[in-house]
Amino acid sequence: MFTLILFASFISSINTAAIISRSQSYPLSQSGVLGPQSKLTIANKAIAPDGYQRSATLVNGVFPGPLITAQKGDNFSIEVANELTDTSMFMTTSVHFHGIYQNGTNYADGTTSITQCPVTPNNSYVHSFSAQGQAGTFWYHSHYSVQYCDGLRGAMVIYDPEDPLAYMYDIDDASTVITLSDWYHAEATVLQYVIGNVADATLINGLGRYVGGPASDLAVINVEQGKRYRFRLVGMTCDSNFQFSIDGHNMTVIEADGQLTEPLVVDQLQILAGQRYSVVVTADQPVDNYWVRSLPDTANASFVGGTNSAILRYAGAPTVEPTTVNTTSTNPLQETNLHALVNPAAPGIPEYGAADINLNLQVANINGIFFVNNVSFAAPTVPVLMQILSGAQEATDLMPNGSVIVLEANKVVELTLSTTGPGGPHPIHLHGHSFSVVQSAGNSTFNYANPVRRDVVSAGSEGQQMVIRWVTDNSGPWFLHCHIDWHLDVGFAVVMAESPSATRTNMNQTPPGWDDLCPAYNALTPEQLGGGGLDNYEAAADISTVLYPPPTLPGSI
Repeated sequence: MFTLILFASFISSINTAAIISRSQSYPLSQSGVLGPQSKLTIANKAIAPDGYQRSATLVNGVFPGPLITAQKGDNFSIEVANELTDTSMFMTTSVHFHGIYQNGTNYADGTTSITQCPVTPNNSYVHSFSAQGQAGTFWYHSHYSVQYCDGLRGAMVIYDPEDPLAYMYDIDDASTVITLSDWYHAEATVLQYVIGNVADATLINGLGRYVGGPASDLAVINVEQGKRYRFRLVGMTCDSNFQFSIDGHNMTVIEADGQLTEPLVVDQLQILAGQRYSVVVTADQPVDNYWVRSLPDTANASFVGGTNSAILRYAGAPTVEPTTVNTTSTNPLQETNLHALVNPAAPGIPEYGAADINLNLQVANINGIFFVNNVSFAAPTVPVLMQILSGAQEATDLMPNGSVIVLEANKVVELTLSTTGPGGPHPIHLHGHSFSVVQSAGNSTFNYANPVRRDVVSAGSEGQQMVIRWVTDNSGPWFLHCHIDWHLDVGFAVVMAESPSATRTNMNQTPPGWDDLCPAYNALTPEQLGGGGLDNYEAAADISTVLYPPPTLPGSI
């Protein structure tokens, strides 16, 4: 099997069963919340977020990982310290800060095999970067193979003291971050060999239940009647997408993936892996308990027994589970109804195919392996950034062969991506940029005047396409991939190498720690890499008969 050491961005956030709302807005000091100058200790620990205990790969010992907060304009210095010890799971790691452009700091993107080598056990690496005016809802996660499926994921919020939509809400703090995760009882290093994984549970703010399991604790989101809350939804799944709703309450969408939108009222929204939404919810219903619902796109998913659910609890309501009834959505979110609030027009000439660079990527799923324009991505042994800094400039010189697209600087790119075969809808993420969605999957119309701008978009399912535009104003290699981690691991990715000849000039000097990562990683033995090897393949065979080929080099990239 192709062990593809790339991946997308870290894990979830706020670790608490009861989320306490405050009557203030940011700034606010809260226990367990990290600032822009922080340390993330990656280690193994047994947890039972849905009542089933298993060893996991965690940040600072909690799932989801601690919320990282900053204010617009802050500089970040985040140390990733590897203290992993469980050899049945991956022993090396990386952390990607999803949605942060890393303009001038490509080496801090945290993407194994693209911008760095992994961090080895008992070593650390400091990510120093500026978010350069960005604000909104982001997240972090492992970008090493399928590691974040084992727990390395958390939320990240950059607050804007001058948010133009602040008049719409009263409360926006750590208590209003809502993380949505899928959860698996087997290790990801076992499940990576299974074709067609299905999550065992949905976790909301790190808590949930599984079918046939105990009535374990559910997350409680506390509100006060009459107040308006900015709930920041973070889709930090490995695979599942969710239909999210709150019984009896409408939601006003004001942000998608770190980009403000024109306010849009909905009663339900679909959120895919890697996506984020801010929604304003007014606590305008009678004092009571209300179900918060996050239904995954898996067969026979339901809310029986409190699965796929959390609790919205008004102050003064009894401490009991809700009795509210799920109703059919009459006003679900349609992506084409979302419009960027600021500078909404897509870049370039407003016609299909009229950009400076027009790309067409066709994705095929053949026996569970993904191919982009007939090439399945296999992670290079030397990170693409290191190749560029060593002098490689052309696509023919850059590895992996056939998976690197070189783009000129300061050009408008229009990308059309279509898929064939099962496995959709595929959430497509581009590192280093937000992009304008000029055609949403499943929709025949184009919008160049005021499309939504975001960094993860659905490519839809078989026979559908999506079209996006961005400007190549961020020199360096940037990963474009499906954010279903199982799909990324078997080839669903390409690298957009923007102006390689200018990368060294436009990038800050790489820190000394970056140069030390690859020698340390290359010195590891297969046992030190972890991953379980053939033992985990045999464990996968006990789960399913539909498997990828067995590993040849456990833990290789």
